[in-house]
Amino acid sequence: MAAMYDDEGESEAVGPGDVLSGAPLLDIVIPVYNEEADLERSVRSLHRYLAGQFPYEARITIADNASTDGTLAIARRLAAELRSVRVLHLDRKGRGLALRTAWMQSDATVLAYMDADLSTDLNALLPLVAPLISGHSQVSIGRRLGPGVRVVRGFRREFISRGYNLLLRLFLGARFRDAQCGFKAVRADVARDLLPAVEDQSWFFDTELLTLAERAGLRIYEVSVDWIEDPDSRVDILRTAVADLQGIWRLSRALAHGLTLDVVAVLREAAPPPDAVRQVWSFAAVGLVSTLAYFGLYWLLRDITSAAAANLASLLITAVANTAANRRLTFGVRDRRMLARDHTGGLVALGIALVITTASLAALHAADPDPGRVLELVVLGAANLVATVARFVLLRAWIYHPRNSASGLLRLHRHEERAAP
Repeated sequence: MAAMYDDEGESEAVGPGDVLSGAPLLDIVIPVYNEEADLERSVRSLHRYLAGQFPYEARITIADNASTDGTLAIARRLAAELRSVRVLHLDRKGRGLALRTAWMQSDATVLAYMDADLSTDLNALLPLVAPLISGHSQVSIGRRLGPGVRVVRGFRREFISRGYNLLLRLFLGARFRDAQCGFKAVRADVARDLLPAVEDQSWFFDTELLTLAERAGLRIYEVSVDWIEDPDSRVDILRTAVADLQGIWRLSRALAHGLTLDVVAVLREAAPPPDAVRQVWSFAAVGLVSTLAYFGLYWLLRDITSAAAANLASLLITAVANTAANRRLTFGVRDRRMLARDHTGGLVALGIALVITTASLAALHAADPDPGRVLELVVLGAANLVATVARFVLLRAWIYHPRNSASGLLRLHRHEERAAP
C-alpha cells in the first residue's frame, strides 16, 4: 500500500488511476532508504533551485521505500513546510519499485528522478528535461562518461562503471553511454507504456528501462553532467554488481530469443532486433571452445618448445577453426567464394591476438623468469579475453558487413532464379 502526503502533511491514499489536482509540468522523484542524514539538506537545496532558477512548475516527490530510521518523519515534516513537496511511502524496499510506483501515480507531463545525495550538478536539470518538453526525445539521461564532464569519484567506482557499460554494449547492444547515473527523465506517456514491461524492482531498473526504450525505437537524449561521489553512499557495490550481472543475463537471453512485450503498445509495433545479441552469444560459445582447445594445445606444445612458439602454433591452429565456426554459426555465411577473404580477416584478428598475448608473455617473463605453466595460462587467458573482444568487432565488420550480407543475398537470389524451372 502506498500513501501520499500533500503539502499540509495530511495522508491520503492514492491509487494508480487517481489524478492529483494542480498538476505540474515536472515531477522529480527522490527515492530514499535510510537517508535521514542528507535528506533535509538535499530537498531544501533542490527546492531553492526550483523556486529560483527553474522556469517551469515542478513538484518534488520523496519516495520512501521502507526506511527504518527517521527518514519518513523528516520527509513528512518537509512536505508540511515546503510548497510542492510530497511524500510517497512504501512498505517494501527497492529503488525500482519506488520509482515505478511514484511515476505511475504522477499526473505530471515529464517525470524525473535524482539520487538523494544530489551528486549531480542541478544546473543540468533544465538541459535534461528540455528535450522532453520540446518533443525532441522521449527519454533523457545524465552521462558521466566521455568528453565534457567533470567527475570526482574513486578508482573502484570508475572501473566498475566503465566495465558495466562495456558489458551492456557487448551483451545488450546498448548505445547509451551511462546506464547507472541517478539523473534521468522520461515523458509520462512513454513511462506508462514502458513501466509494465520492466521486471526489475531494484538497481537494474534503470538499465532495463533504457534497453526497452532503445529497442522500441525511442530517442534517448544524453546530457553531460558534473558529478561528485558521495563518500557516505548507502549502495552495496558488490551486491549491486551481482544483481546487475544477473539482470544482464536475464535480459540478454530474452532479447536473444526475440523478446515479445504484448503489454506495451509502443513495443509491440517495433520488433526488437535480436541479431547482434544472438551473435554475441554464439561468438562467446565458439570462443569458449576455441580457448579450451588453445589451452590444451599450448600445454602439450610447451613440453617441446618455448612459450612464444607454443603460443604462436596454438593461436594459428585455433584461429583457423575459430574463423570457420564463426563464419558459419555466428554470422550465417556459407558462401565459399568469399572464404579466402573471410579467413584473411581471421588472420588479421590472429595478428592482433598474437601481439597482445606475446606482449603479455614478455611482460610476465620480465617480472618472473620462471613463472610456471599455470601462471602463463592465467596471463594468456586474460590477454585472450581482450583479443576476443577485438576479434568479434573485426570479424563482425569484415564478415557481417551489410554490404557483404547484401551481396551474398543477391547472389543467393540469382542462384535460386537460375535453378528454378
